[in-house]
Amino acid sequence: MSSEAEEEEEEVNDSPIEQVRLTVPITDDPTIPALTFRTWVLGVASCVFLSFLNQFFSFRSNALYVSSVSAQILVLPMGKLMAATLPEKAIPIPFTKWSFSLNPGPFNMKEHVLITIFANCGATGAFGLTVVTTVRAFYHRHINVMAALLLILTTQEVLSEEASSLTV
Repeated sequence: MSSEAEEEEEEVNDSPIEQVRLTVPITDDPTIPALTFRTWVLGVASCVFLSFLNQFFSFRSNALYVSSVSAQILVLPMGKLMAATLPEKAIPIPFTKWSFSLNPGPFNMKEHVLITIFANCGATGAFGLTVVTTVRAFYHRHINVMAALLLILTTQEVLSEEASSLTV
């Protein structure tokens, strides 16, 4: 009787889409590292690069948008290259018992997914920056750097709060 309950629970956790069932395991392997040096370097780099690129192209009359899928495609060979070239030696953290490795093993799916999430966070530009550039371009007024930063941060925070309230 307990095996039937386990089968029902496994069916509930399994995806109804066949392609997803065949490619994504429903269990997690906790031995695979996720927050590695490669994840942080490639993730932050892809976030900054996509943010700059999309903000730069947004000022064109026919704006171009580069999605996080392009970063996902570009980052895979870079992650595999880093896994092949970085040293595997553990580096101790001073004054602690901890250590970390620049290369904990082969580049894995968890790292790839996290880097894609980083890239997706940077794929959209700051909405308040449009206000700052419009005031500067059309009204020939210069906004104080701190006021502009405060404007950008508050508009991003308000918009993220609205988005989170819509998803709940």
